[in-house]
Amino acid sequence: MTHESTSRSEPLTDQEYSRLLAFRAELRRFLRWSEHRAADVGLTGAQHQLLLAIRGHLDPGGPSVSEIAEYLSARHHSVVQLIDRTEQAGLVARNREEGKDRRVVRLTLTEAGKQTLALLSATHLEELGRLTPLVDALADLTVAIPQAR
Repeated sequence: MTHESTSRSEPLTDQEYSRLLAFRAELRRFLRWSEHRAADVGLTGAQHQLLLAIRGHLDPGGPSVSEIAEYLSARHHSVVQLIDRTEQAGLVARNREEGKDRRVVRLTLTEAGKQTLALLSATHLEELGRLTPLVDALADLTVAIPQAR
């Protein structure tokens, strides 16, 4: 296990540990809630995140498989398997780049993928609006973190 060095010389306070706990607990609760909402529409949490990564990518041609792997913090071959399953469900499409490097595959959402993601995203935005403990804990933590130089 690697540890990044910190410029902080004093130990964390009880209050800082409490804030970290509140943040992590609320984040895990949200992620579990999100996985349940994805399951309600027949998706895994990873498939939901894949749809969001495709839709949230700013290039109109769609993200490449490598970019998706980076967004999901996953290995290339794992992402390819996820894309395969999601493509079989009719939610994403693969497209070869035209003109540039035909080996590069870009991903787009199908109409079914767009509709499914829109449904999930609306409920997620509502839930995020209710997550003031998470937002407050994050704000408290960022104030306590010394700025990296």
